[in-house]
Amino acid sequence: MQAHSNTTRGVLIAAMALGLSGCGMIDSLGFGSIFSTSQSPRDETVETRSANRFLYAAALDVLKFLPVTDADPVTGTITTGFGTPPGGRASYRAAIYVTSNALDASSLVVSLQSRSGPVAVETKRAIEDAILTRARQLFIADRGL
Repeated sequence: MQAHSNTTRGVLIAAMALGLSGCGMIDSLGFGSIFSTSQSPRDETVETRSANRFLYAAALDVLKFLPVTDADPVTGTITTGFGTPPGGRASYRAAIYVTSNALDASSLVVSLQSRSGPVAVETKRAIEDAILTRARQLFIADRGL
């Protein structure tokens, strides 16, 4: 019972530290919005919630040009620093949140930011599509199909 209590306390402290780390800037940059969905970690206990491993791995693979600043496969969160895609000129950073264990688009929330502000909807959608496609490839390879 004590270990569960310490784990819960650790998760709460980490969540508070993440919330405070932006000094109020996270919401203004669009990164806080990934936690405002109806499927946020606050709605489920850590023990019953898990992120889809294929979506999580695909997000890391597709965005490997971005330096990862925080990644937690249990909660399905990935945050990155600014990086430039191969052959690109603009720098981006991302926050990815895999909201459930289901392998579908509704389980993936992507927030993408350039140095000059939010990116175009088409750019965000292209990243989401690339992550979903890669997750499907990983799933097929895992199943030997």
